[in-house]
Amino acid sequence: MTASLRHQPGSSRAPVRGKPVPRGASRLVAKEPISLRVSLPKTNFSWLKRLAWPLLLLGLGYGAYEVSLRALPYADQPIAKISVEGDLSYVNQQAVQQRIAPYANASFFSVDLPSLRHELETMPWIASAQVRRVWPDQLVVRLEEQLPIARWGDEALLNNQGHAFAPQELANYQHLPQLYGPKRAQQQVMQQYQVISQMLRPVGFSVARLELRERGSWFLSTGQGIELLLGRDHLVEKMRRFTAIYDKALKEQQANIARIDLRYANGLAVAWREPVAPTAAPTAVVQ
Repeated sequence: MTASLRHQPGSSRAPVRGKPVPRGASRLVAKEPISLRVSLPKTNFSWLKRLAWPLLLLGLGYGAYEVSLRALPYADQPIAKISVEGDLSYVNQQAVQQRIAPYANASFFSVDLPSLRHELETMPWIASAQVRRVWPDQLVVRLEEQLPIARWGDEALLNNQGHAFAPQELANYQHLPQLYGPKRAQQQVMQQYQVISQMLRPVGFSVARLELRERGSWFLSTGQGIELLLGRDHLVEKMRRFTAIYDKALKEQQANIARIDLRYANGLAVAWREPVAPTAAPTAVVQ
């Protein structure tokens, strides 16, 4: 232990030589032994924290699992109601109820929603179906009907997406235009039908039959009884040429026109009905 002396003012005692006398108040301060100033290593508990979190999460998961097992019998109620929604004009409601009936015996959580949706979408007039649960004991089924735009051949209908479907009562849709073509070309034929129908509307024509033949040529029969031979390509350009020439030169002779051949680069040819009018030979009209 070392000690320093505090100098008293007015003291006659001379300072010790060799060491400066500290000024101001001073006090004796005990210095710690060197051995006590050595820092001790701290214990690292980070491994305990890393181990505690997985154990805590595992415990919470197990507790939630046990609670769900005990609560499931009370929450999983039998299906009490199945509601069918959608703007339905063609779908047979009784047939829909028959398809749904086997699923009504299931419980709220055990009912197989994907299987029910697939079962409904196999019905010819249903384009898509959505099924969802409504707590605590209901199912809501929303149906979207097929929208028939045309007949596809003699055995099916085409919807607005160009997909064919085959309902049983085809006799009720004879008023729809009839489209033909290879099976792989359903969407292509539907697209051409929509374009041509829009182009014919200003001159008062409609499409009764549109056919894509095996060699790629197009044949059109209008609702006014006139046949159009369109060839393989440039259909839009040919239809524009037809509507322009028809409005200027052929409109007055509509009842006498049997066929118009548009397979020319710059014009068209007209075949007249019998009796031939105004000439016996086919007449070519050049633009």
